[in-house]
Amino acid sequence: MGRKTERHQVENANSLWQIYQTVPFLKVMKNFIVIQLARYTPVLPVKNWLYRTFLRMKVGEKTAFALMVMPDVMFPEKISVGDNSVIGYNTTILAHEYLIEEYRLGAVTIGSEVMVGANTTILPGVTIGDGAVISAATLVNQDVPAGAFVGGNPMRIIRIKDEYQDQDGPADS
Repeated sequence: MGRKTERHQVENANSLWQIYQTVPFLKVMKNFIVIQLARYTPVLPVKNWLYRTFLRMKVGEKTAFALMVMPDVMFPEKISVGDNSVIGYNTTILAHEYLIEEYRLGAVTIGSEVMVGANTTILPGVTIGDGAVISAATLVNQDVPAGAFVGGNPMRIIRIKDEYQDQDGPADS
């Protein structure tokens, strides 16, 4: 499945050069400061409070953002994470892409009970289903089905939950 992004054409200079026509400078500065505080904060409830209160991110109960996670600095309000998920060390979650002739915006939805490995990059417009596992250093460039185990660059589906439950045989043998 492709990513769900809104495309906005620009003229003259590349879209990043025109950034403050798409997002207010003070919003970016505030978001940058809050994200930097949260990246180094070792207290998970404080980190989640910062994200919910100042960035308007939707963060579920008992979700854990590891050290150095980098949510989108321009549009963090487009990021949603369900309950009891783990976002691994140094993961980047993008809700925007600034290109030469256009910029793209897309919500990122991460379900509940999701495990995202360290050094992963999640691109805009992606949905990660409940119970998915993302291997470390993965480029998440498409939707991830619920219960899937994915990895790589570019990302590929390694297993779907039903497939590996069937391989293990009955649980009560």
